[in-house]
Amino acid sequence: MDPLTIAIGCDHAGFSLKKPIMDYLEKQDYVILDMGTFSENSVDYPDFAHPVAFAVEEEKANIGILICGSANGVAMAANKHAGVRAAVCWNEEVTKLARTHNNANVLALPARFISVSQGIHMVEIFIETPFEGGRHARRVDKINMSHAHE
Repeated sequence: MDPLTIAIGCDHAGFSLKKPIMDYLEKQDYVILDMGTFSENSVDYPDFAHPVAFAVEEEKANIGILICGSANGVAMAANKHAGVRAAVCWNEEVTKLARTHNNANVLALPARFISVSQGIHMVEIFIETPFEGGRHARRVDKINMSHAHE
């Protein structure tokens, strides 16, 4: 089985959390696609959210991780992409539900509201938690706008 490929990106507010998460992921032998940013210099979060979302949308990455101050901006940008389900997660339970109930494929982390250890733990949960399917699959299928009027 091929190793998991993870696209990761952040803005300046998420930069300090991205490095320790990448270090953790590299120790697990995952393939990492680093979409930037590469410093704490001020940048525009969509410039990094879109490349991560494209990687997931185009199946170049199995999952994505996005990090900004609140996680809202990167999630909003990523969720514009077909087939991308970015979930803002700030604790263990929300992270598990994002995977089990919503089949989220992009984890959006709020760097200003979580610690490094919390961020790494949520990444572990996100990767290791499977989608439950069943009644949740029907609901997830309705997220795509092509089904909104059915």
